[in-house]
Amino acid sequence: MDSTRVTEQPTSYERPEPGVTPADARGALLPASTPTHGPGMTSSSTPPSASASGPAGGPAAEHSQPGAGQDAEPDAHRPRPTPEGIPHQPAGESGTPGAPGERDHRPDAPAGPASDGPAQTPPSQDRSARLPDGLERRTGQVTSPGRPTPMRRDGDRLRFVGAATRRIARGIDLEEIVMGLCRATVPTFADTILVYLREPLPVGDERPTGPLVLRLRRSDRIPVARDTENGFVPAVPPEPSALDSVGAERCTVRPGSALAEVLRGVRPVFTDAPAARAALPELLGEQGGSAVPDGQRAILAPLRGRRRVIGAALFLRGPERTAFEADDLLVAAQLATHSALGIDKAVLYGREAYIADELQRTMLPENLPRCTGVRLASRYLPAAETARVGGDWYDAIPLPGSRVALVVGDVMGHSMTSAAIMGQLRTTAQTLAGLDLPPQEVLHHLDEQAQRLGADRMATCLYAVYDPVAHRITIANAGHPPPILLPLGGRAEVLRVPAGAPIGVGGVDFEAVELEAPAGATLLLYTDGLVESRLRDVWTGIDQLRDKLAATAQLTGPDHPPPLEALCDEVLDMLGPGDRDDDIALLAARFDGIAPSDVAYWFLEPEDAAPGRARRLARKALSRWGLEELTDSVELLVSEVVTNAVRYATRPVTLRLLRTDVLRCEVGDDVPQLPRLRQARATDEGGRGLYLVNRLARRWGATRLSTGKVVWFELNHGG
Repeated sequence: MDSTRVTEQPTSYERPEPGVTPADARGALLPASTPTHGPGMTSSSTPPSASASGPAGGPAAEHSQPGAGQDAEPDAHRPRPTPEGIPHQPAGESGTPGAPGERDHRPDAPAGPASDGPAQTPPSQDRSARLPDGLERRTGQVTSPGRPTPMRRDGDRLRFVGAATRRIARGIDLEEIVMGLCRATVPTFADTILVYLREPLPVGDERPTGPLVLRLRRSDRIPVARDTENGFVPAVPPEPSALDSVGAERCTVRPGSALAEVLRGVRPVFTDAPAARAALPELLGEQGGSAVPDGQRAILAPLRGRRRVIGAALFLRGPERTAFEADDLLVAAQLATHSALGIDKAVLYGREAYIADELQRTMLPENLPRCTGVRLASRYLPAAETARVGGDWYDAIPLPGSRVALVVGDVMGHSMTSAAIMGQLRTTAQTLAGLDLPPQEVLHHLDEQAQRLGADRMATCLYAVYDPVAHRITIANAGHPPPILLPLGGRAEVLRVPAGAPIGVGGVDFEAVELEAPAGATLLLYTDGLVESRLRDVWTGIDQLRDKLAATAQLTGPDHPPPLEALCDEVLDMLGPGDRDDDIALLAARFDGIAPSDVAYWFLEPEDAAPGRARRLARKALSRWGLEELTDSVELLVSEVVTNAVRYATRPVTLRLLRTDVLRCEVGDDVPQLPRLRQARATDEGGRGLYLVNRLARRWGATRLSTGKVVWFELNHGG
């Protein structure tokens, strides 16, 4: 047998090769030396102990070495090789003689079955005698302290591929997958890795348009060498390596070019091949292509997804490290395949997350309206980052008479289907609110709509209408958690509202209650995700929420309510790590109200004298409020609107003036038809009233009521 042959250390599950000298117990591959035979033994003779020990499988056979005879047990115990990257240890540091699991190689060791077979030099002595410090154990090349040694055994490659693919598979988004590939590769498999991805990345079945452009997504290199004994960075930085200059930010792949042919081939290739060597300048630029080491020290691996090539990965090894082998192409192929499939999934996941975010954003109000006599704040939290859509919603809908409808609801589940049903119910609630129906009637029609959507379309909802003039709030509930009222300087209380049945049950009546809504009070509407979790039931969570509101109100004192935005943040802070089982919708309303002194209200008989009386009443109210500068505009607009109302009304017409940050005028009658703005011709006697309102008023509108309609307009004032 040739003494220069390099052998591999078999693992415990590998079958040893007969006649092969054993390798280092630590897994280093050493040149096999000529076995030393004892007295009376020849290379072809059988050791005496073999015949004296009995049949195969006896004590002698159990501890015999490969090459001790053809009768050696195939599954004889072999020390398991250690992972790559273990630095060379000086002599005398590998262990003490007689340690468990090691054979005694002392010259004076007693002869016995365990010492049969070819005599061997102890591993520590062998390393110190044959491998000076700084030499690589397999090749004799100089290595840096702590630099990983290359993988030579199939078992090492399998373990590395398994660990690397697990790390890549842990990523969910694009950045995590690319970073997992780089971190798993450097420094175990390569000294440097460059990952190029297509820009833009195609999604699913989309056919990319335009030329193929690759952009450098990430690159990793072995960090600056450290002092392996003391763990400090050297005072003088090492000279930059040639690999540090490799890499270009972008490259355009020309059809029919060498790079296009390599990417079309899909399989990884060594860059010393003619086609790959010609492709490097196109990928890395002229300077980067020339900096790639010669020989089999670089592997170019195309990244192919499910349908097309989406990028490329370049693995590099420096001159001081052992070059790649043919089997390393298989490793690079596995890494490229798992990474490409993971990137494909990440892109699809990103598209789904974007769709979910857009769906949820359009289902919820983008901005809450500014309503008279009430301030609003809201929050929405999805159940988790991986489930960004849900069935929870909130809404605030302005109503005639400066009122506002506050709505919060929860469709069962937090999926795309739940979000779609939520959107339909929210649209229905807005339409019903525009008809100025009572809260219990709104819930009744929502229940009918849910039954039309499907038999299993269940939801809870709470609908409340706040009147800032009367300082009252009317609430109807459909199986939703009760709201909490925080009065100014008082104790937070859970409002006693009839629970009702959820929407979608059908055949049930809903009941509404009217409660006081004092100025300065805060009403909190929420979904069950805020108060219910696996760690607590609903009522325990409601009690904790009430205590949280009371504690927050004490921070600002009895005369000042807490700011709404800060109050919402404090409420969400009560959630613990295990309290996020469902999505959360939160709507907070601060009741400012409208003082009675800022309201003027009259009834006018539908007669010809009504417009003149309306002008006189409006003039007196403006004089009392100190808004005489608005007298002319208000008299003109009130006269036009009241004239249109009394022309068709059969019951008394209502006139109301409200002084808040603006001056608002409302005229109501019993005719449901809404007036429309039109362009009057020169010969028309009428049709110019609403034209004047549109030109002079800050805003105006008309709202249909269950008893008729209300036409209103607003004017700015400096008071």
